[in-house]
Amino acid sequence: MISRAASGPSDAQLREVNRRFYDPLWFEAELVEPERFNTWPLVSSLVRPGQARLEVGPGLRPRLPLAGTAFVDQSTPAVRKLGARGAHAVAGRISALPFPDRTFALVSALDIIEHVDDEDRALDELARVAAAGATLLISVPLHPERWTRFDQLVGHRRRYEPERLCAQLARHGFAIEGSAAYGMKPAWPRLVALGFWVLERRRRHALRVYVRVLMPLGLRLQKKLALSDGMIATGQVDEVFLLCRRQPSREERAG
Repeated sequence: MISRAASGPSDAQLREVNRRFYDPLWFEAELVEPERFNTWPLVSSLVRPGQARLEVGPGLRPRLPLAGTAFVDQSTPAVRKLGARGAHAVAGRISALPFPDRTFALVSALDIIEHVDDEDRALDELARVAAAGATLLISVPLHPERWTRFDQLVGHRRRYEPERLCAQLARHGFAIEGSAAYGMKPAWPRLVALGFWVLERRRRHALRVYVRVLMPLGLRLQKKLALSDGMIATGQVDEVFLLCRRQPSREERAG
Protein backbone atom coordinates (compact mmCIF):
# COMPACT_ATOMS: atom_id res chain seq x y z
CA MET A 1 0.00 0.00 0.00
CA ILE A 2 1.43 3.40 -0.96
CA SER A 3 -1.50 5.76 -0.62
CA ARG A 4 -3.92 6.70 2.08
CA ALA A 5 -6.75 5.16 0.12
CA ALA A 6 -7.18 3.06 -3.01
CA SER A 7 -9.07 5.88 -4.65
CA GLY A 8 -8.67 9.62 -4.34
CA PRO A 9 -8.87 12.93 -6.18
CA SER A 10 -8.19 12.96 -9.91
CA ASP A 11 -5.10 14.59 -11.37
CA ALA A 12 -7.16 17.64 -12.39
CA GLN A 13 -8.57 17.95 -8.87
CA LEU A 14 -5.10 17.64 -7.36
CA ARG A 15 -3.76 20.35 -9.67
CA GLU A 16 -6.55 22.66 -8.54
CA VAL A 17 -5.90 21.95 -4.85
CA ASN A 18 -2.20 22.62 -5.37
CA ARG A 19 -2.87 25.76 -7.41
CA ARG A 20 -5.18 27.16 -4.71
CA PHE A 21 -2.57 26.57 -2.02
CA TYR A 22 0.73 27.35 -3.75
CA ASP A 23 -0.11 30.23 -6.12
CA PRO A 24 -1.13 32.54 -3.23
CA LEU A 25 1.79 31.24 -1.16
CA TRP A 26 4.38 32.09 -3.80
CA PHE A 27 2.62 35.36 -4.57
CA GLU A 28 3.27 36.41 -0.95
CA ALA A 29 6.74 34.86 -0.57
CA GLU A 30 10.21 35.95 -1.62
CA LEU A 31 12.78 33.62 -3.11
CA VAL A 32 15.14 31.93 -0.64
CA GLU A 33 18.61 31.23 -2.00
CA PRO A 34 19.67 27.54 -2.30
CA GLU A 35 22.68 28.19 -0.06
CA ARG A 36 20.38 28.67 2.94
CA PHE A 37 19.07 25.11 2.95
CA ASN A 38 20.57 22.06 4.63
CA THR A 39 20.78 20.39 1.19
CA TRP A 40 23.40 22.88 -0.01
CA PRO A 41 26.58 21.09 1.19
CA LEU A 42 25.48 17.98 -0.72
CA VAL A 43 24.26 19.92 -3.76
CA SER A 44 27.46 21.95 -4.01
CA SER A 45 29.48 18.72 -4.00
CA LEU A 46 27.40 17.38 -6.92
CA VAL A 47 27.45 20.48 -9.17
CA ARG A 48 29.97 20.46 -12.01
CA PRO A 49 30.93 23.21 -14.51
CA GLY A 50 28.84 22.98 -17.66
CA GLN A 51 26.57 20.36 -16.13
CA ALA A 52 22.96 20.21 -17.35
CA ARG A 53 20.67 20.40 -14.33
CA LEU A 54 16.91 20.33 -13.74
CA GLU A 55 14.78 21.12 -10.69
CA VAL A 56 11.09 20.24 -10.80
CA GLY A 57 8.59 22.10 -8.62
CA PRO A 58 10.97 24.33 -6.63
CA GLY A 59 8.42 27.05 -5.92
CA LEU A 60 10.51 29.83 -4.40
CA ARG A 61 12.64 27.39 -2.40
CA PRO A 62 15.08 26.09 -5.05
CA ARG A 63 17.79 23.71 -3.89
CA LEU A 64 19.92 23.74 -7.06
CA PRO A 65 21.92 26.84 -8.13
CA LEU A 66 19.89 29.50 -9.90
CA ALA A 67 22.55 29.94 -12.58
CA GLY A 68 22.81 27.05 -15.01
CA THR A 69 19.74 25.12 -13.78
CA ALA A 70 16.49 24.66 -15.69
CA PHE A 71 13.43 25.03 -13.44
CA VAL A 72 9.92 23.73 -14.11
CA ASP A 73 6.98 24.67 -11.90
CA GLN A 74 3.23 24.74 -12.44
CA SER A 75 2.85 27.89 -10.32
CA THR A 76 2.83 31.05 -12.43
CA PRO A 77 3.91 33.35 -9.55
CA ALA A 78 6.87 31.06 -8.80
CA VAL A 79 7.97 30.91 -12.45
CA ARG A 80 7.69 34.68 -12.76
CA LYS A 81 9.75 35.37 -9.62
CA LEU A 82 12.41 32.80 -10.52
CA GLY A 83 12.73 34.42 -13.93
CA ALA A 84 13.03 37.86 -12.34
CA ARG A 85 16.09 36.57 -10.48
CA GLY A 86 17.71 35.45 -13.72
CA ALA A 87 16.83 31.77 -13.52
CA HIS A 88 15.70 29.81 -16.57
CA ALA A 89 12.20 28.87 -15.41
CA VAL A 90 9.25 27.58 -17.43
CA ALA A 91 5.70 26.62 -16.57
CA GLY A 92 5.07 22.89 -16.73
CA ARG A 93 4.23 19.70 -14.88
CA ILE A 94 6.31 16.72 -13.86
CA SER A 95 4.09 14.43 -15.93
CA ALA A 96 5.07 16.21 -19.18
CA LEU A 97 8.53 17.73 -18.86
CA PRO A 98 9.40 20.01 -21.81
CA PHE A 99 12.89 18.63 -22.43
CA PRO A 100 14.51 16.03 -24.70
CA ASP A 101 15.48 12.56 -23.54
CA ARG A 102 18.68 12.05 -21.53
CA THR A 103 19.37 15.76 -21.12
CA PHE A 104 20.31 16.21 -17.46
CA ALA A 105 23.15 14.97 -15.27
CA LEU A 106 21.54 16.22 -12.03
CA VAL A 107 17.79 16.25 -11.36
CA SER A 108 15.96 17.40 -8.23
CA ALA A 109 12.28 16.73 -7.45
CA LEU A 110 11.78 17.37 -3.73
CA ASP A 111 8.28 17.02 -2.28
CA ILE A 112 6.71 16.55 -5.71
CA ILE A 113 5.61 13.03 -6.65
CA GLU A 114 3.27 12.74 -3.66
CA HIS A 115 1.26 15.60 -5.22
CA VAL A 116 0.35 13.83 -8.48
CA ASP A 117 -2.17 11.10 -9.20
CA ASP A 118 -0.08 9.21 -11.78
CA GLU A 119 3.20 8.75 -9.97
CA ASP A 120 4.46 6.20 -12.51
CA ARG A 121 4.19 8.74 -15.29
CA ALA A 122 6.03 11.29 -13.14
CA LEU A 123 8.87 8.85 -12.46
CA ASP A 124 8.92 7.86 -16.13
CA GLU A 125 9.45 11.51 -17.03
CA LEU A 126 12.25 11.94 -14.50
CA ALA A 127 13.94 8.81 -15.87
CA ARG A 128 13.41 9.96 -19.48
CA VAL A 129 15.13 13.35 -19.11
CA ALA A 130 17.93 12.00 -16.88
CA ALA A 131 21.10 10.85 -18.61
CA ALA A 132 22.52 7.43 -17.82
CA GLY A 133 24.40 7.74 -14.54
CA ALA A 134 22.59 10.97 -13.62
CA THR A 135 21.93 11.84 -9.99
CA LEU A 136 18.33 12.20 -8.81
CA LEU A 137 17.52 14.00 -5.55
CA ILE A 138 14.01 13.19 -4.40
CA SER A 139 12.03 13.42 -1.16
CA VAL A 140 8.63 12.09 -0.13
CA PRO A 141 6.50 11.80 3.03
CA LEU A 142 6.32 8.32 4.55
CA HIS A 143 3.80 6.05 6.26
CA PRO A 144 0.17 6.22 5.06
CA GLU A 145 -1.06 5.71 8.62
CA ARG A 146 0.41 9.10 9.55
CA TRP A 147 -1.86 10.96 7.13
CA THR A 148 -3.17 14.24 8.56
CA ARG A 149 -5.46 17.02 7.43
CA PHE A 150 -2.30 18.95 6.58
CA ASP A 151 -1.48 16.39 3.86
CA GLN A 152 -4.90 16.99 2.37
CA LEU A 153 -4.60 20.77 2.63
CA VAL A 154 -1.27 21.00 0.79
CA GLY A 155 -2.40 18.70 -2.03
CA HIS A 156 -0.78 15.37 -1.20
CA ARG A 157 -2.18 12.35 -3.01
CA ARG A 158 -0.34 9.81 -0.86
CA ARG A 159 2.28 8.97 1.71
CA TYR A 160 4.68 6.14 0.90
CA GLU A 161 5.48 2.80 2.44
CA PRO A 162 9.32 2.71 2.39
CA GLU A 163 9.62 -0.79 0.90
CA ARG A 164 7.19 0.01 -1.89
CA LEU A 165 8.97 3.30 -2.60
CA CYS A 166 12.33 1.53 -3.01
CA ALA A 167 10.84 -1.06 -5.34
CA GLN A 168 9.09 1.56 -7.43
CA LEU A 169 12.21 3.66 -7.89
CA ALA A 170 14.10 0.52 -8.94
CA ARG A 171 11.45 -0.30 -11.55
CA HIS A 172 11.99 3.14 -13.08
CA GLY A 173 15.75 2.66 -13.22
CA PHE A 174 16.83 4.52 -10.07
CA ALA A 175 19.16 2.91 -7.54
CA ILE A 176 19.21 4.42 -4.04
CA GLU A 177 22.76 5.34 -3.02
CA GLY A 178 22.06 7.43 0.08
CA SER A 179 19.25 8.72 2.28
CA ALA A 180 18.49 10.98 5.22
CA ALA A 181 15.62 12.07 7.43
CA TYR A 182 14.16 15.23 5.96
CA GLY A 183 11.53 17.92 6.44
CA MET A 184 9.69 19.00 9.56
CA LYS A 185 7.03 16.73 10.96
CA PRO A 186 3.95 18.53 12.41
CA ALA A 187 4.47 17.61 16.04
CA TRP A 188 1.28 19.00 17.53
CA PRO A 189 -2.01 17.66 16.06
CA ARG A 190 -4.03 20.44 17.69
CA LEU A 191 -1.80 23.09 16.11
CA VAL A 192 -2.18 21.39 12.73
CA ALA A 193 -5.96 21.37 13.18
CA LEU A 194 -5.93 25.06 14.12
CA GLY A 195 -3.76 25.91 11.13
CA PHE A 196 -6.12 23.99 8.86
CA TRP A 197 -9.12 25.88 10.27
CA VAL A 198 -7.45 29.28 9.78
CA LEU A 199 -6.26 28.46 6.27
CA GLU A 200 -9.76 27.39 5.28
CA ARG A 201 -11.44 30.52 6.68
CA ARG A 202 -8.80 33.26 6.61
CA ARG A 203 -6.40 31.97 4.00
CA ARG A 204 -4.65 35.18 3.00
CA HIS A 205 -3.89 36.18 6.58
CA ALA A 206 -2.72 32.65 7.40
CA LEU A 207 -0.42 32.52 4.37
CA ARG A 208 1.19 35.81 5.36
CA VAL A 209 1.92 34.43 8.83
CA TYR A 210 3.27 31.24 7.25
CA VAL A 211 5.55 33.19 4.89
CA ARG A 212 6.75 35.81 7.39
CA VAL A 213 7.00 33.71 10.55
CA LEU A 214 6.84 29.96 10.05
CA MET A 215 9.03 29.67 6.96
CA PRO A 216 11.89 31.75 8.43
CA LEU A 217 11.56 29.76 11.65
CA GLY A 218 11.75 26.52 9.68
CA LEU A 219 14.97 27.68 8.05
CA ARG A 220 16.49 28.45 11.44
CA LEU A 221 15.46 25.08 12.86
CA GLN A 222 16.90 23.02 10.01
CA LYS A 223 19.09 20.15 11.12
CA LYS A 224 22.19 19.10 9.23
CA LEU A 225 21.34 16.70 6.42
CA ALA A 226 22.87 13.47 7.73
CA LEU A 227 23.20 11.36 4.58
CA SER A 228 23.76 7.63 5.11
CA ASP A 229 24.59 4.92 2.60
CA GLY A 230 21.58 3.07 1.20
CA MET A 231 18.17 3.35 2.83
CA ILE A 232 18.01 4.48 6.45
CA ALA A 233 15.74 2.90 9.04
CA THR A 234 12.47 4.75 8.51
CA GLY A 235 10.32 3.73 11.48
CA GLN A 236 10.62 7.15 13.14
CA VAL A 237 11.10 9.15 9.93
CA ASP A 238 8.19 11.20 8.64
CA GLU A 239 9.85 12.25 5.39
CA VAL A 240 12.86 10.82 3.58
CA PHE A 241 15.43 12.42 1.29
CA LEU A 242 17.00 10.10 -1.27
CA LEU A 243 20.08 10.35 -3.46
CA CYS A 244 19.56 8.04 -6.42
CA ARG A 245 21.55 7.05 -9.49
CA ARG A 246 19.86 6.57 -12.86
CA GLN A 247 20.94 3.16 -14.14
CA PRO A 248 21.66 2.71 -17.86
CA SER A 249 18.87 1.00 -19.77
CA ARG A 250 19.47 -2.17 -21.77
CA GLU A 251 19.54 -0.10 -24.96
CA GLU A 252 22.04 2.33 -23.47
CA ARG A 253 24.30 -0.50 -22.35
CA ALA A 254 24.09 -2.09 -25.79
CA GLY A 255 24.86 1.21 -27.51
